[in-house]
Amino acid sequence: MSSAVWTVPNVISMVRLAMVPVFAVLIVTGEDLWALVVLAASGASDWLDGFLARRLDQVSRLGQVLDPAADRLFIVVTLIGLTWRGVVPLWVLVVVVARDVMLACLAPVLSRHGYGPLQVGFVGKGGTFALLYAFPLLLLAQSPGTVGAVAQVVGWAFAWWGVGLYWLAGLQYLVQTRRLVAADAGGPGRVES
Repeated sequence: MSSAVWTVPNVISMVRLAMVPVFAVLIVTGEDLWALVVLAASGASDWLDGFLARRLDQVSRLGQVLDPAADRLFIVVTLIGLTWRGVVPLWVLVVVVARDVMLACLAPVLSRHGYGPLQVGFVGKGGTFALLYAFPLLLLAQSPGTVGAVAQVVGWAFAWWGVGLYWLAGLQYLVQTRRLVAADAGGPGRVES
């Protein structure tokens, strides 16, 4: 695990973070085509930074924090924009943000016991993947005709799977935190190595 900051994957994650306010302005001003382009680029760069980190052997501590932070920020800002535009109902925003608030509450508990952020698991990656694919499709669903109708169905399918997996991962992180804290205290939930 590297402590390097300026790696190719980290730069990609930083660019993705810089795209968040760009997307916010585009969605608010009704520039849907450009907003779709930014969303698609964000989704592609999310895959690319992880692939390059492994391929170039540039996995870093910063990258393990930066990548999921960029994902969460993009998801929340996108949901706020889509909710503001009336593309998704408010409950979707509330459910996703509630999960992120729960995870934010785990961070001080982990830190107090000497642990850093938890490793992102397969289920969490799957939920993020589904949500990042749902958003451009739901935005595209605003188009009239067959393209909009198909995008609506596929977008909501990705959204439902994404929300479900997002919460399942959140519950897994909660259980993992409980086990780590119990093991640290030597309690009944102690994890054997």
